[in-house]
Amino acid sequence: MALKGLDIFKLTPRTNCKECGNPTCMAFAMKVAQGTVQIEQCPHMSPEALAALAGAAAPPMKTVGFGAGDAAFTLGGETVLFRHDKTFVSKNPFAVSICADCADDVLAEAAKIDYERISERMIVDAVNVVYTGDKDGFLGAVKKAAGFGRAIILEVADADAAKAALELVVGAKPILNGANPANYKEFSEIALGAGVPLGVTGASLDEIADTVKALEDLGAKDIVIDVGSASVKEAFANAVQIRRAAIKDGNRSLGYPTIVNVGKLAGGDARKETALAALFTLKYGSIVVMSGMSYAQALPLYGLRQNIYTDPQKPMTVEQGVYAINGATADSPSALTVDFALTYFIVSGEIERSGVPINLLIPDAGGYSVLTAWAAGKLSASSIARFVKEHDIESKIASRDLMMPGKVAVLKGELEESLPGWNIIVAPNEAVSLVKFLKERYA
Repeated sequence: MALKGLDIFKLTPRTNCKECGNPTCMAFAMKVAQGTVQIEQCPHMSPEALAALAGAAAPPMKTVGFGAGDAAFTLGGETVLFRHDKTFVSKNPFAVSICADCADDVLAEAAKIDYERISERMIVDAVNVVYTGDKDGFLGAVKKAAGFGRAIILEVADADAAKAALELVVGAKPILNGANPANYKEFSEIALGAGVPLGVTGASLDEIADTVKALEDLGAKDIVIDVGSASVKEAFANAVQIRRAAIKDGNRSLGYPTIVNVGKLAGGDARKETALAALFTLKYGSIVVMSGMSYAQALPLYGLRQNIYTDPQKPMTVEQGVYAINGATADSPSALTVDFALTYFIVSGEIERSGVPINLLIPDAGGYSVLTAWAAGKLSASSIARFVKEHDIESKIASRDLMMPGKVAVLKGELEESLPGWNIIVAPNEAVSLVKFLKERYA
């Protein structure tokens, strides 16, 4: 649990407090508790006090890193159970499973998933390589995963195969997911020697907790808990209990990120697998592993993840500028909407459906919806005219047709005065009516 200002003040050495005065120390402690300053900035803190505070102030969910370079990820670090309480910290990577027999097909399909949404590149994040008893085949699949250029998870409980695989990819800092009550001592030694996180599983949550405690005693610090695949009910219960125990109950013994293999839980049903991936994106899979991923599966899952792992009090926005839709040119008419991402995608989607070439203008509207931006003064005739001038729209677009949102038709007169020579057109109130409107006017 996070320290309160008084807790930090109590841990501050009393002799040092005399140097800067109790009121100052208390004010500084409160700023530390609020997260506005770092405790290390206090010049009077002893190393012992700093060490005590660092451990006490750490997030209840331990932060674990895996992967390297552009394929590096941070897991855990969460401090709340619900997104509306505070922003979630570490988005869950989506991984696909491969084995010796299916590696080529799965990786070929995964390579097709590569698109950008609101300035975020969305690709398959990691590859989970499964050991099925064939050591040579497993190592071959590991090499293919390494060549794919994504983060790697090694799902293997055989020590010899694990050592051989780590020699191939140790520089990529994979997760070695194979520790259990029977082999944890040997796997702890392997993971510590290679400097990689260790995945732990067991028949029950109590068994997992006992194994985690034993690993901690052996010096393991970077641990990831595999919630199991016996049933959806058990996996979901484990994921929720692990998060609640760490955050609500302050039980740091289970305060580690989790791996959820929804491919195993779905039993080959692609629709069920997608639904489960969505479920564990919400609650509480730190890594979601799928049997494979198609483009159709990726679109809703990555959109959901982006919505969940953003600040709920800071709306997602698109970059202001001119977006040419349906092959629009300088002679194509223009339309205008706000920079709120949801509004942009709805409006641009309907324009795409119409097939009419349109230059969509996106000014800075503070990330608000149309009516909210207008009410807040973020969308006005003067702000639109300023956007047109600053982006030199008149030299880039020859057409002088400009469609404005119907819900702010009240701005039409002012906009005509602010943009002389432009033909201001009031578009429909709802985006769903744009297809018919555009086709009737420009088709």
